Amino acid sequence: MTVLLPCFLLGCIAGLRSLTAPALVCWAAHLGWLHFSGTKLAFIGRPWTLTLFTLLALVELIADKLPGTPARTAPVGLIARIVLGGACGVALAISAGTNVPLAAIAGMLGALVGTYAGYNIRRALVSQRHLPDFAVALAEDTVAIAVGLLIVSRF
Repeated sequence: MTVLLPCFLLGCIAGLRSLTAPALVCWAAHLGWLHFSGTKLAFIGRPWTLTLFTLLALVELIADKLPGTPARTAPVGLIARIVLGGACGVALAISAGTNVPLAAIAGMLGALVGTYAGYNIRRALVSQRHLPDFAVALAEDTVAIAVGLLIVSRF
C-alpha cells in the first residue's frame, strides 16, 4: 500500500474529528508504530506531546456534542481540519521516509472529504432517519477512533 492512501484516510479522520488524528499519530509514535527519532518530529511520541494532544482530542469529543458548537464546515474549523490533515500526512511520510509534499496534499484532501462526508452523513441520519444527534455523534467518534487506530497501527 502506498503511503498516500493512509495519508488520505488519516486526513479523513481529521475531517471527522480534527484533533483525533494528531492524537493518534502521537500514540502511534509513543507505542513505536511510527518512527520519528532523528527527525524534526522526534517530539511527537514524547509524554508531554501525547498528553497535550490526547487532552485536546478529548475536549473536542465533548465540545462536539454541545449545541452551540459551530459546524465543522465553518471557515475556522474547516481550515483547522485541512491543516491538521496535512500535518498528519506529513508525519506519516516522514515516518515512512517518503514524499512529504504529496503526503501533505493527500492528508489535506482527505480532511476535505472527511469534513463534508461526515457533516452530510450526520445531518442526513439526524434529519431523514430521525436518529438522535448525540447517538450519531458518538458513533462518529467511535468510527474516527477505531479507523484512525487501524490506520496508524498498520502503517
